Amino acid sequence: MDPIITNYLSKLEFGEMQVFKNMVIIPLFSSMKHTLQYLSLGEAMGKGLLTVTEVSQGAVVPELKVVNKAEIPILLLDGEELAGAKQNRVLNTTILVVEKSETIIPVSCTEQGRWDYVSSAFAESGNIMNQKLRREKTYSVNRTLKESSTYRGDQGAIWNGIDHLAADMKVKSRTGAMRDVYEDKKEDLDGYMKAFHYVPSQKGVLVMINGRVSGLDILSLEPVYEGLHPKLVKSYAMDALLQQRERGDNGLLEKAKSFIEGVRQCKEEKFKSVGHGWDHRFEGKGMVGSSLVHEDNVIHMAFFSADESNKVGKMSSASRRRTFRS
Repeated sequence: MDPIITNYLSKLEFGEMQVFKNMVIIPLFSSMKHTLQYLSLGEAMGKGLLTVTEVSQGAVVPELKVVNKAEIPILLLDGEELAGAKQNRVLNTTILVVEKSETIIPVSCTEQGRWDYVSSAFAESGNIMNQKLRREKTYSVNRTLKESSTYRGDQGAIWNGIDHLAADMKVKSRTGAMRDVYEDKKEDLDGYMKAFHYVPSQKGVLVMINGRVSGLDILSLEPVYEGLHPKLVKSYAMDALLQQRERGDNGLLEKAKSFIEGVRQCKEEKFKSVGHGWDHRFEGKGMVGSSLVHEDNVIHMAFFSADESNKVGKMSSASRRRTFRS
């Protein structure tokens, strides 16, 4: 593993556990100081410094055009959803968009049944894709990076995953939109979001569901993480809603430490990011992850618990292949 990432992991600190129903969050802190400043997607859009549109009037599913008008970079987080234009999309990887630039970014569709404009540009949906789908998307992007050095996900698998999510949650969506599931479960998700509050100086979360580590996310800048905290909690809570069983409370701290140690043992490959920095990709026993590194600093890191049955890669059904627009 890259020594920059190893050193970063060695300096992670755990905060006091927060518990609600079947979900446990350990706030993550880091003593690493990072001087590079950047804005989040939400903050940049709110200030009118970022626009996201289809690449052309005809549009293509796996790409969007991003214009950064700011004097500093803008962070787009893996799994963040953009709503509007011809169909809602999520980011396939974390990107630190270069200041004063126009960039084509890799995305996946989260709204299969719509292909007509509702707005000329995208807005922040307020959601991050749930952990299970982010994990599967990470596996598929890892694969396409190895095969073709592209950040393309398995669109058919993502549509299937959203279909299953909606069915399990008993939600009907006219356009098969992931966002509709989040809207329908807003009241249930609010309970988790109120319980898991942001802690001053916090930079990330390690999440457990039913006594098992689900994953972790951590960023380099506290203010940026604070803004993303509700969205991240919501994304993990969606999986907690799907797995409503009695939580296991045995040895949680040791499980968290063991997960971090497992991260250190992962096999790593490195690829040039779409924006600033390098995109590090990891796979190991029972986990998959990624990390964006720029100027010798870890900007964002995400790891998810998994097993062999979680890996995507099966051929999409014929009907889904016909509806995909490349």
